[in-house]
This record gives sequence, C-alpha cells and structure tokens, in this order.
Amino acid sequence: MDIDVIELPTPECGPTDVLLRNLYASVCGSDISVYHFGPRAHRITPGSEFGHEMISEVAAKGADVTGLEVGDRVYPYPILAAGDSSRAGTLGGFSEYILVPDCEVGKQVYPLPDSIPTKTAVLVEPFTVATHAARRAAPKEGETAIVFGAGTIGIGAAIALKHLGCGAVMVVDLSDFRLGKAAELGFATCNSGREDLKARAIEVFGEARALKGTTADVDIYVEATGVDALVGTYQDLGKIHSRMVVVGVHANPVPVNLSTLAYAHQSLVGSGGYTPDDVSTVLHIMESGAFDIESIITHEFQQQRIVDAITTASDTHNALNVVIKY
Repeated sequence: MDIDVIELPTPECGPTDVLLRNLYASVCGSDISVYHFGPRAHRITPGSEFGHEMISEVAAKGADVTGLEVGDRVYPYPILAAGDSSRAGTLGGFSEYILVPDCEVGKQVYPLPDSIPTKTAVLVEPFTVATHAARRAAPKEGETAIVFGAGTIGIGAAIALKHLGCGAVMVVDLSDFRLGKAAELGFATCNSGREDLKARAIEVFGEARALKGTTADVDIYVEATGVDALVGTYQDLGKIHSRMVVVGVHANPVPVNLSTLAYAHQSLVGSGGYTPDDVSTVLHIMESGAFDIESIITHEFQQQRIVDAITTASDTHNALNVVIKY
C-alpha cells in the first residue's frame, strides 16, 4: 500500500474535548503487515490516518475538561480515544495531532508519571498487549515460560511474565540481533533456526513428562509471531498440563490436534487487546526501572520518513522497535 503525508486542518476542541500533540509514535507489526500485504486480519483501512502506539501531550482542552492541563503528557487509550472502538488501529499516531472527544482522565487518556521517560512511554500500548497476553497465561509464582518472538510484543510479554512471578523465561526467534536485545534484558534465548529448541529448552528448564516421552519443564508458552506452525510446535513440545497463549495475529485458520490437546491436558488460550488493568501494570513496570525498556527502540525517524520507518521495522535482523519522533 502507499502512504501519503498530507497537510490537514488542525482539529478544534469542543467544550469536552482534548487536542493532543503526539511526541513519539511506534511502528506496530500490524502497520508493517498492512503496508506490505493490505488490511487482511488488521483493522486499518485504506484512506485512513493510522498509527496507534503513541505518547502525547495536551495541546489544548475544552473548558469543561477537568484533571488535565496543557502540556501534560498522556497515553491515549486507543480503544476509546477516538470515541469509536473500531478506530483503535486508525487513531492517528502517525499524524501530528489527534482530537479526543468527550475526554475523561483514566478512560480515554492516562496521565504519564513524571518518572517514566517520554521515549520509553511510547511503548505503553504494545506493552499493554503483551501484558494482557502474559496475564491470560495465569502465571503462578516460580513457573517457567517460553516466548516465541523477540519483537516488541514478545519481549514485552517476557518482561510481564517476570513481573507477574515467573522464574526462568526464554525468548525464541530467528534473529540474532533481536535475541541479543532479549539477552541484554536478562532472558535466556534460542535461535530455533540453528539450535535444537527442545534440547536448548531442556538445558534451560530441565526435564518434564510429555505425552510421548521427555520434554522441557515449561509451564507457559506465548506465541507472539503469527507463525502458524508454532501451534504445532507447542503441541509437540509442551509438557502435560502446559498452556499456550496466542497473541500473534494469524490471518488464516490453524489446525489443532485435539487428541493431543485432550490427553496431554494442554490449553490453548487466545489474547487480543488489553484492559485498563493492563495499562496500570505497564506503568508500574516502567516506573520500577527493573528493565531497560527503552533499549529495544533501535531506530528513530521524523514524520516525513514514515515509509523508511516502516521499511526499517520490517528488517527483523537489523531492527527491533522503530519510532517516529515529532
């Protein structure tokens, strides 16, 4: 698809509205997919503004808006910020300004704590997706996990799993560049393109019983890539009573071995989007400073170079998270 950067009138506030000026916007995997392949499974339509991972500041506010001042940094909650939940993917993160109608603090926008750097905060939205996926796994203290995918969502899920009580967590990918970033954050890693995943997982986690013999002692798997074959990989590798959360976007139906699912007591759990509780958790993680979250941002572009930003973000062997700076 083509992307045009055009001049539009700056929106004007009504008495209950807030005008936000974007400070940073992050390129989502869905933005990359739509650019290369069209909408498919994503809710981004031709002719729309798009971009939904951003951190902003209040540029103007209506007379009836309380709890915000001009200059405050805020996280716009994509599901509600445009006043239309179908606009979550076309909120306008790659535009300079967005209008939030009928704005309520803690609903359409969340004030950003002073302790969180602005550039780090651009990752709030993808980290809420990742945190929701981690929470859907219902992690228990000391459990173990494998995350498929060392992109922003995968690394965010690994961080959230640790925050929610998991012990050892391993990140699996085909990109040594991205796995290097995960390793710097303290995670075990495996390049499944050149390493034996089962052997590496047993090395990290020890052994457990599977339906067909011995496997790695892993409680939780998170699929954050959209690669269809990984559901089968989990079913082959997963120990008895393990579970997988699928947060990667799959455009086509994926086969599941129901016999294995039943007799191995495996669970497949879906995860899409996020809740206000996830926003609170992400802000807490970022405030804690336990992880150098900003380190996964590898490239920064100006708005006029949005196509370059998306193209760069597509290169998984040389980039991880890519942002637009206004």
